[in-house]
Amino acid sequence: MDTLTRDLRFAFRSLRRTPALALAVVASLALCIGATTSIFSVVHAVLFRPFPFADPDGILVVHEIYRGSPGSFSVGNWADVKRDDQVFQYLVPLQRASVNLAVKDAPENVRAALVGSDFFSVLGVTPAMGRVFRSEEARPGADNVVVLSDRIWRGRFGADPGIVGHEIRVDGRPRTVVGVMPRAVDFAITDEELWLPAAFTPKQLAEHDEHFLVVLGRLKRGVTRERAQAELDGIATTLRERFPEANQSRGLSFTPLLDEIVSDYRPRLFVLLGAVGFVLLIACANIAGLLLARSASRAREVAVRTAVGASRGHIVRQVLTEALMLALAGGLAGIVLANWAVAAIVSFGPADVPRLSSAAVDVPVMAFALLVTLASGLAFGLAPALRMAGRLPHEALKEGGRTGAGAGRDRLRSTMVIGEIALALVLLTGAGLLIRSGVALNEVDPGFDPHGVVAGRISLPEASYPTPERVGLAFRQVSEALERAPGIEAAALVSSAPLEGGSSNGLVPEGRPLEIASAIDSDLRIITPGYFRTMHIALLRGRAFTAQDGASAPRVMIINEALAREAFPGQDALGKRIACCEEGVDGRPAFKEVIGIAADVRARGLSQDPSAEFYLPMAQAPAAAWGWLSRSMTIAVRGTLDPAAAGNSRRAGVRTGDRSLPVFNIGTMNDRITGSLAESRFSTMLLSAFGVIALLLAAIGVYGLISHGVSQRTQEIGIRMALGARAGDVLAMVVRHGAALAGAGLLLGLAAALALTRLLTDLLFRVSPTDPPTFAAGVCVLTAVAILAAALPARRASRVDPAVALRND
Repeated sequence: MDTLTRDLRFAFRSLRRTPALALAVVASLALCIGATTSIFSVVHAVLFRPFPFADPDGILVVHEIYRGSPGSFSVGNWADVKRDDQVFQYLVPLQRASVNLAVKDAPENVRAALVGSDFFSVLGVTPAMGRVFRSEEARPGADNVVVLSDRIWRGRFGADPGIVGHEIRVDGRPRTVVGVMPRAVDFAITDEELWLPAAFTPKQLAEHDEHFLVVLGRLKRGVTRERAQAELDGIATTLRERFPEANQSRGLSFTPLLDEIVSDYRPRLFVLLGAVGFVLLIACANIAGLLLARSASRAREVAVRTAVGASRGHIVRQVLTEALMLALAGGLAGIVLANWAVAAIVSFGPADVPRLSSAAVDVPVMAFALLVTLASGLAFGLAPALRMAGRLPHEALKEGGRTGAGAGRDRLRSTMVIGEIALALVLLTGAGLLIRSGVALNEVDPGFDPHGVVAGRISLPEASYPTPERVGLAFRQVSEALERAPGIEAAALVSSAPLEGGSSNGLVPEGRPLEIASAIDSDLRIITPGYFRTMHIALLRGRAFTAQDGASAPRVMIINEALAREAFPGQDALGKRIACCEEGVDGRPAFKEVIGIAADVRARGLSQDPSAEFYLPMAQAPAAAWGWLSRSMTIAVRGTLDPAAAGNSRRAGVRTGDRSLPVFNIGTMNDRITGSLAESRFSTMLLSAFGVIALLLAAIGVYGLISHGVSQRTQEIGIRMALGARAGDVLAMVVRHGAALAGAGLLLGLAAALALTRLLTDLLFRVSPTDPPTFAAGVCVLTAVAILAAALPARRASRVDPAVALRND
């Protein structure tokens, strides 16, 4: 302890003599460690933080596999799998929904989930108050109970400790609150605010061809995943034999819960973590360069200490102590910056990133920050320590404190600068690729005109609207009221607007066998006649729906170009017939005539190619469709109103029929497009910021190395100029040194970038990961910056006065 105390005191006195250097090192480390810690905090929250459940690794999401892709379960398939299964302890359905909640006479729409009675047993959580569902409550008529999340209990019920046992109205039905879940469950899987029992009717339990359930499972103790998959394969074979029409192309599989939730976000987050790690490496190389330059000026001091008995180990320990003191100061400041950065990321980051709201600088993140801090201190302190301890005392004393002419060509510092330039090029090319991808996305035609369109959602409770006729009448009244509202140019209802997801169906063109193998999976949109006019979607051929396409009129549909090409390749689809969605009078799928071909819309996102899509008039919506859509429709309004005014107009229109119905998810279509690109833009912004920081650090590294070299070669430059060298010759000589460093770094960086930018392939849109213009731009920018950084000390060298240089030496 005495030795450590002496080393710390000496390190503090030594650093106090060079406050500018110490401040520069601490500031650089604070910025880089803060950025690294904040990104790791997000990665930890999304990818590594354990779920607040018992044995979260044992929770699986079980899928139906349809044509090679995982999908949702039908109620009938879930019931049959659960009946025949021998390996799962629990196999529980979950159906996401939105419900209208009446709180103090102010209706609100909240996110909900209908779940099996064992749902909370699968998670292994117990309520903070009350109880969970009982098995007998998963039956129609006995399901008038509800479990609240902590978030909705606090936010909408004022944390009422007596809420358990009270009745609340959910979708117009009175339900008794039986439990409140702990805060840890909020946002743990999805963003449900309350849970209802999934009470399936006998008709639903016999339905195998409507797929909307998520199924969670937990294996029995001792059952391996390999055995579970073999069991599911056997059950899938049985389902295909028993229900060939519904399950002909379907299998069964499962995915661990964490992989199911975060799989799409893992590559982006690891790219950001790797990028900020590169920035930290560049900063460490820069700091090591500064300390190496400082070690040259301390050569005489170290020589004297060595001559009077200090060992090389003591010198190394003391220099590392100084480095670690700097690192700890920078790390502490970095943790403070990380707290602010994490708060900013949570507030302004993409809303759809799962578990992002739980990101915080907690104990695991603090431990990571400490580890990074210590590793950084060792990384930038080891080379100077070994350099100082390795010098022979008599050489340093003989030089009288001079480092000699060769110091300007320090190979170790040059290697570090080359590495900095290489890493900076990797970051710049990665950022450039994402920027070009973003530009390409912004130039994509979505297939509709979002300007001036405001959209919102309305949901009808089953208790008040139990029949398809009541549902259709209510939505028709809403549509008619909106058309009469002032300030609205056009209005329409659609089952799901672009970028909202939606329902899909299998369509069989006339002339193909009426079986699943012939079906074309297509997105369904049920619309009112004014939809194409409201959204400015081009109708390429045929006609739009009119009021005459009513329930008693011949069945019609409009399809998009993508579906037309797939259903009738090489033919004109207009006038053709397609079977879908409902049974005809003969019990076979009903055929509908194609009366129009609409332009393709990028309804799943600007980066997704248009998919097969078809439209049905709301007046001819299949009776079962209102169940698929949870009796919900989106209202689209085009006009000059702002979103708030448009929302008021829509509320007025809706409440002319039923004043208890809230309009929710109100926003402009422009905002929805922007929101769909939020994750891509956020990643691009961060990677670009890291690239700029890396560029500046690399420039500082080149400048520092060349500047130090010029100061150490002042005598040599003075002699050259005394012998006739011109200022331009000296300028060129110094700049050539900088250009040589840049050239070596660029060659190494190109090789690294060609390998590493391939990791961005899934994040790019219409841009190759080896895009030549992007690589060329990165090389040009770095070359220009490196030459500029070298030119500044070169200009100083060209102005050296030979007489002064020789006299000072």
